[in-house]
Amino acid sequence: MRRKPADIKAMTLFITVAFVAAGALGAIQPATGIPAEVIQLTQFGPALGVGLAALLWPSRVRELLAGSGPGPGGRGVLLLVTAPLVIALSVAAYTALTGDPRFTRPDAPFALIAVAQLIGACGEEIGWRCFLQPLLRARFGPLTTSVVVGVVWGSWHVQIFARHPLYAAAFVTMAVSMSVVMGWALEGARAVRLPLAGGFHALINLGLLLFMDEESGAVLPMALFGASCLAAAGLWTWAGVRRARASAQTQAWEPAQGRAQTQARVPAQGRAQARVPAPARARARLQAPARISPIMDDVR
Repeated sequence: MRRKPADIKAMTLFITVAFVAAGALGAIQPATGIPAEVIQLTQFGPALGVGLAALLWPSRVRELLAGSGPGPGGRGVLLLVTAPLVIALSVAAYTALTGDPRFTRPDAPFALIAVAQLIGACGEEIGWRCFLQPLLRARFGPLTTSVVVGVVWGSWHVQIFARHPLYAAAFVTMAVSMSVVMGWALEGARAVRLPLAGGFHALINLGLLLFMDEESGAVLPMALFGASCLAAAGLWTWAGVRRARASAQTQAWEPAQGRAQTQARVPAQGRAQARVPAPARARARLQAPARISPIMDDVR
C-alpha cells in the first residue's frame, strides 16, 4: 500500500514523457535524414519515460523491469509464432478479396530494416510491456491490464487519428488485440519479456510494412489486419482463462489432499499404538534417551 502513490506518480510521469518525447522525436526525424521505413525515432519515447522514472524511483523501476515468476515457457515461442500467422491470415484475406497480395518492396536493405525495427520495437516495449504492464498488473487482472495498456499504446500513435476514422478504429483494435496477446503470453515472465515482446512487435511491424502498406493509410488492409489480431487475442484469452482455472483448481486440490492424507495417517497410527501392550509401551518410554527441546541447543 505504501507504493501506491509512488506507482501513480511513476505511471503519470511515464505516460506524459512517452507522449511528449515521441512528438519531439517525430518532429526532428526529417532533419536527421533517417527513413521512416527503417526506424521511427518516436519509438524511443517510452524508453525515455522509463529512464526518467528510473532516476526518481530507481528501486521500484528495477523491481518492475526484473519481473517475477518462473517465465513464460513455451508461451514465449508461441508468441513469436503468432506474429507470422496473423500476417499470413491478413494477407490471405486481402488476396482473396482483391486478388492482389499487396507486397511492397522497401527501398532500404531488408536486413537493415529488420535490425532497426527490432531495436525500435524494444525501445517501445521496455515501456509498454516491461514497465506499464507490471505496474498495472499489481492492481488488475491480466486481461484488464492488457486492454488498458493497449488503449494507451494505440492512442500514443496520435498520427492515426488524422486519417480515416475506420483506419484509426482498426489500428486501435490491432493495438489492443496485440497487447492482449502479449499480456497472456508474458504473464509471469522475468527478464525475457523485452526480447520476446520486442521480437513479436518487430515481426508485426515488418508485416505491416511489407504487406499492409501501413504508411498509405488504406482502410481495407488495416481492417483485415485488425480483425486477424482480434482473432488471435480471442484464442490467447480462451487459453489463458483455461490455464488460470486449471491452476486455481490445482491449488485448491493440493491442500485438500494433504488434509485427507493427514486424517488417514492419524487413525492408522492410533491403531498401531493400540496393538502394543501398555506395559511394553511404558518400558519403551523408560529406555528411550531423554529428548532435549530445540530451544536448549545452546545449553548442550
